[in-house]
Amino acid sequence: MHDTMRSFVIHMSSSTARRPNAEQLCADLPNAELIEAVNGRDPAQIAGVTLHPGNLHRPRYPFTLRPAEIGVFESQRRIWKKMVDENIDLALICEDDLQVDHQRLSIALEMISGFASLDSFVRLPIKQREVPAQTISEKNGVRLILPKVIGLGCVCQVIGRNAAARLLNGTNAIDRPIDVFLQMHWVTGQRIHSVQGTGNQEISPLMGGSTIQTKPPLTDKLTREFKRSAYRAQLHLHPQRPD
Repeated sequence: MHDTMRSFVIHMSSSTARRPNAEQLCADLPNAELIEAVNGRDPAQIAGVTLHPGNLHRPRYPFTLRPAEIGVFESQRRIWKKMVDENIDLALICEDDLQVDHQRLSIALEMISGFASLDSFVRLPIKQREVPAQTISEKNGVRLILPKVIGLGCVCQVIGRNAAARLLNGTNAIDRPIDVFLQMHWVTGQRIHSVQGTGNQEISPLMGGSTIQTKPPLTDKLTREFKRSAYRAQLHLHPQRPD
């Protein structure tokens, strides 16, 4: 495990149902502490955020940013800024609804430690949907890959200080959710790797549900699925490629 790695657990102190899990993560992760989440529903907390209607980058993002998505994005930016300001070389950043498998996570972090640099961004995703463009290392069913198309979700990731600075500088204005933005490596200039088989789980249903998900009417859902599929097709035109 990387001796200098810090861990930051994003947690909104008003979310009392999530507090026990957030504190458990602080016990489970290396050099961990809680970071107060940005509340995207509080105008005062997002007063400095410059929002655009999906048109900052191509492909155009076809949906309006939800308050919770703004909060998630700005919470991650808060930690990126902390890394830059305090010269933190490497940080594990996670949401407070993460549940880890200690043995598998230990293998994953050891694998990342031997690979990561200040320029690295490594996802430890819940869903194992990414197809590798390159497999970098593998041990006991845990695999570090360069995915062809970067997956969605920001429940857990390890990031280097230079990567944090690069992403912070590139997000003074936002027009789509953070995980969607991070998929656009040709815009961000940030290669993104992933670790599969970590055993990570998301347990928000056990704590009152996700802070983002809502259930739209069926017609809206079908329209969103069509737009999402069309958007996803554009991403496949920009695969990550091995060095």
